[in-house]
Amino acid sequence: MVTVTQTDDAHRDPRRWWALGALVASMLVLGFDTTILNVALPTMAGDLGATTGQQQWMADAYVVVFASLMLPAGLLGDRFGRRRMLVAGLVVFLAGSLVGSLADDVNWVIAARTVMGVGAALVMPLAMSVLPSLFGPQERTRAVGIVSAASALGLPLGPIIGGFLLNHFWWGSVFLINVPMAAIGITACVFLLPETRDPASPRVDVLSTALTATGLGALIYAIIEAPDRGWGDPLVLALLAAAAALVTGLVLRERRVERPMLDMSLLGHRGFLLNTLAATLVMFVLSGLLFVLPPYLQAVLGNDAFGTGLRLLPMMGGLLVAARGAEAIVARFGSRAVIATGLVVLAFAAILGSRTTVDSGYGYTALWLSVAGLGFGFSVVPAMDGALAALPADRAGSGSGLLMTTRQVGGAIGIALLGSLLASTFRDRLDVTGLPAGLGHTAGESVVAAHLVAARTGSAPLAASADAAYVHGMGLVLLVCGIAALATALLAAAFLPGTPAARNTAGQADGSEDRTVAPAAAHGGQ
Repeated sequence: MVTVTQTDDAHRDPRRWWALGALVASMLVLGFDTTILNVALPTMAGDLGATTGQQQWMADAYVVVFASLMLPAGLLGDRFGRRRMLVAGLVVFLAGSLVGSLADDVNWVIAARTVMGVGAALVMPLAMSVLPSLFGPQERTRAVGIVSAASALGLPLGPIIGGFLLNHFWWGSVFLINVPMAAIGITACVFLLPETRDPASPRVDVLSTALTATGLGALIYAIIEAPDRGWGDPLVLALLAAAAALVTGLVLRERRVERPMLDMSLLGHRGFLLNTLAATLVMFVLSGLLFVLPPYLQAVLGNDAFGTGLRLLPMMGGLLVAARGAEAIVARFGSRAVIATGLVVLAFAAILGSRTTVDSGYGYTALWLSVAGLGFGFSVVPAMDGALAALPADRAGSGSGLLMTTRQVGGAIGIALLGSLLASTFRDRLDVTGLPAGLGHTAGESVVAAHLVAARTGSAPLAASADAAYVHGMGLVLLVCGIAALATALLAAAFLPGTPAARNTAGQADGSEDRTVAPAAAHGGQ
């Protein structure tokens, strides 16, 4: 196996676009697996006799492991070869999917989801880290946009594919569909991707890896549990305290080693730090948006899971348009202007969505969803590209792991905080007058539960109240998303590095930034 040393000739390799196809296949399967299980959970719960807690673990085991292992995964790719570890991740993901499709016990399903999370943690950061080794700075923005679009496109594909499979096959098919997708990704990566690595990368520190995995795992699990249990719950507080202690221990340990796994010096690079923060805040907004929409489309507008997925596609249309046009627009106006403008567009879409009423109908939703897709694409694609460009070539894997970890944590925080706001608003405004205490409590759990109670009791006023309460809560969440996006736009405009032209002419005073970006922009990788 040949390890690639990046040159300008490598950027002209015609196979690079086929290699990008391999990465797209890998990201697509991760994208729709994030949401596909949610459609199957009710069926699986009935067939397997899963409790509410077990259902939560079936969904959350994947997310917890995924987020907590991305940093060590990036380091493994730097040290042992990014293509090798990417293929290994797809193999692990395929194996977990096979176990899940054959499982006949809820504990085996949870175990399968955990294994799939390990595979996903290897795939996600390494798929991004190989982009600089394939594309020069002129093409990298387009490549990042295509991979980001593939990852985002998978989110609505989950309900679409899951709904179709559940209508025609057994619930295990939602796992089995991953097998051919992962196999295609493995084959494409083996034959099309060049191998890149950093021979001087630090050795794998078992203790640092354990501190990273357990610290981030505790943090993500606390964030996931908080909306249901409450932020003052003893378990949530204990998990947050444990996460703080473990991450502090990790930082103290990493500061004493010569080549740390958690490279804090990367955060000293202005381009990497600010672009990473921008991408993370965009994920915060996007996660809130995608969290509130499916229940609205299903419960309030009365669509099934398949129809819900289809109705999320306007956002993907806007994203694809932005991903296609981002490269030329960034080249003309610079990434700072494009990121800030994209965030303003995203804020406008969220504020527009916050004006939704019970009687608005899907046409209004499709309008602001399309605008949101444009804003998301024009903000996250240049931000991701800017963060990757600021990475030194020998830290592409570990730096990408840090980038993707912060994005994942940002998304989890978005779901937790905005989910808490939505849940409390819904409960406060839901009218359960005349219902027994038990049914009233059940109806207050979610708009879907309220509709089930309304159907059982024949209470049309309860269903109407649930719709009104949910739309009001959704409006508040989208308003918060809009304000967050607008604040991020102002920060991006004020503090992100300037346009390439500005740096070439007037930016020589900040030589450290030019030296940081130059290796990645000129060489891109190994």
